[in-house]
Amino acid sequence: MRRVGILGGTFDPIHCGHLDAATAAQAALGLTDLLVITSNVPPHRPAPVASSYHRFAMVSLAVASRAGWQASDLELLDSARSFTSTTLQKLHGQGYAATELYFIIGADAFADITSWVDYPVLLDYAHFAVVARPGHRIDEAPQRVPALAGRMVRPPLDSNRRDSLIILLEATTSDVSSTAIRERRAMGESIAGLVPDPVRQHIEQHELYASTPADRLTSGGTPASAAGRLHG
Repeated sequence: MRRVGILGGTFDPIHCGHLDAATAAQAALGLTDLLVITSNVPPHRPAPVASSYHRFAMVSLAVASRAGWQASDLELLDSARSFTSTTLQKLHGQGYAATELYFIIGADAFADITSWVDYPVLLDYAHFAVVARPGHRIDEAPQRVPALAGRMVRPPLDSNRRDSLIILLEATTSDVSSTAIRERRAMGESIAGLVPDPVRQHIEQHELYASTPADRLTSGGTPASAAGRLHG
């Protein structure tokens, strides 16, 4: 039976914390494949800084050397806002069963799951693999979302179960965020070690997230690069 991991996000940019969580889930759950899905318009956050082109390119670079990992444009092909429930249903339409899908999510994001569109029905569309994140211990998950405590399990999984589970995974993941990376770039600081090196090279080559020097302002006082980000 195939076990397909799903790692979704804005990825503005993708970083080592994302990859650590997915790697931990892959090892703990024996995932056969892993789809890294770049979101189009995130419902809970401001519009991304980098364009969808660059965000997808960075994901592609991050997964290129990882066996079984694939950058997916499933959400980018849809102009509507990106909702996890819609994406999972699209995967069902492609032939995936709910029990074959493992949606990977950090414990910090999972703490807000009750505010997600189609909650709690979306929890039946896939297993949810909740990975510990700095400041969010996995053993605190039942207290953070008590309504779901009864559905939470830890590996190893019972192979006879056919219902969708909330799987708690203890792991050490990098203490980094996309926001912090963008801030470091804006201040001219190095982001080495916070993102995969090919991603760092792409960011630096295309001057992503860098502050705009005064001599690159247009005559109207608007950063020349801003026009390219209005739709990104």
